[in-house]
Amino acid sequence: MSKLICIEQVAEFLYDGMVAMFGGFLGVGTPEEIIQVMIDNSVSNITLIANDTSFVDKGVGKLIANRQVTKAIVSHIGTNPSTGKQMIANEIEVELVPQGTLIERIRCGGSGLGGFLTPTGIGTMVEKGKQKLVVDEKEYLLETPLRANIAFIKAKAADRAGNLIYDKTARNFNPLIAMAADMVIAEVDEIVEIGAIDPDQVITPGILVDKIICKRGC
Repeated sequence: MSKLICIEQVAEFLYDGMVAMFGGFLGVGTPEEIIQVMIDNSVSNITLIANDTSFVDKGVGKLIANRQVTKAIVSHIGTNPSTGKQMIANEIEVELVPQGTLIERIRCGGSGLGGFLTPTGIGTMVEKGKQKLVVDEKEYLLETPLRANIAFIKAKAADRAGNLIYDKTARNFNPLIAMAADMVIAEVDEIVEIGAIDPDQVITPGILVDKIICKRGC
């Protein structure tokens, strides 16, 4: 069965209350066309897992500004004033996670691990409500894994089997979130035939990718 779908077909997999994980760093490496479909279909009550909330008019920030997100699990929100305003007004729940801790929680979710121990956050608000363990007389926080219903990723190119390559730093979180969701939908700039991508250049193997959308048309 072909993995290729039209951008309009993404709506078939969206639903209110979903946990959505997005690649990207301040919008770089974020699937913009998929986000627009979510806006057009007024998907609500989204739990968003991403590095950040981008900008008001870019990336996942547009979902925040459009008030479609009820919880955001991110490493920072400073570039999107809409997130801060909604958080202060108790209109959105924001879980701030140190960036390294965030990506490690996602990696654990994708690897089937029960969590990991880190000293990051000890003695700060980050430790609130978390279990502490002592190893060799040093305190650690137990950080639990993160998974999503769907991971939405952005890649430079895909072959028809779903093998992906990325464009420089646009790679960022995308390969790891592709391992930590029940479904993976990739928005790509170009689709090539199987064999056209050097196997040594593949970053995300096709076995992880369920659906592919070519933004330039297929």
